[in-house]
Amino acid sequence: MTDQFNNLDTPTVPSFADAEPLALAREAAKILLNKKAGHVKVLSVSDVTVIADYYVIVTGRSSTQIKALADDLVYEMGRREVPCAHLEGRDGGAWILCDFGSVIVHVFDRESREYYNLERLASPDAEVDCTDMLTPDDQ
Repeated sequence: MTDQFNNLDTPTVPSFADAEPLALAREAAKILLNKKAGHVKVLSVSDVTVIADYYVIVTGRSSTQIKALADDLVYEMGRREVPCAHLEGRDGGAWILCDFGSVIVHVFDRESREYYNLERLASPDAEVDCTDMLTPDDQ
């Protein structure tokens, strides 16, 4: 008798180990969109900070979803050979920061996102167009 679960291997994903920062940011956004993150924005911030080239900012509906989004992102980026260098705020659940080097992902609850308003730090033309990744439900 064969083991019915042997065919459930995790599908392979492409490596992003040598990817450009924009490709990493878009991949992170795509992962989070697939996990139903809300209000996904990718911002080019290299002209206002030296700590990253891009911010990916998303909103979760609850502390449980925020933690799940961050955990899934760290796992999926790891599968793509992009380890999370630093994870901050997981115990709180209102704002979790995932540092992937040139890309920093901020997973917020609605209130924290409005309060900190990171979008204001970027220049007006800093938002990266990600409409090609959106489904009709996301738009």
